[in-house]
Amino acid sequence: MRKNAREAAFTIIFSKLFHDDCTPAFRAAVYKKQGLTEEDAAYASRLVALFDEHRGELSAILQEKVENFAEERVYPADRAVLYLALAEIKYVDDVPPVVSVSEAAALARKFSTEKSADFVNGVLGGVINAAD
Repeated sequence: MRKNAREAAFTIIFSKLFHDDCTPAFRAAVYKKQGLTEEDAAYASRLVALFDEHRGELSAILQEKVENFAEERVYPADRAVLYLALAEIKYVDDVPPVVSVSEAAALARKFSTEKSADFVNGVLGGVINAAD
């Protein structure tokens, strides 16, 4: 289920914000805890790889869209959710952007606050509206 794959990818990206060396054993433990199938683990790995490959670009987009706020001041959980969703919106063609936004808001609600969900929704809404 992609929801669980996104949650696993979020966990790994969140960890990478603090420690860039994410071992295969850590990833495997996250995937196991989420109960991911092989297909879902591959999707989570794809999202993390997209984050790794495009981190600079994703950071620039985030900085542009988070007005009056230095990126570093955004809660790390919210930042991880935004990076995940931005990677999915920009580089995964088979997921509609509105689905990415909705899933990101749900992750923010689960791992941060209700206000964070609104914040994430607003930032990502600005991204997809600018792309139209």
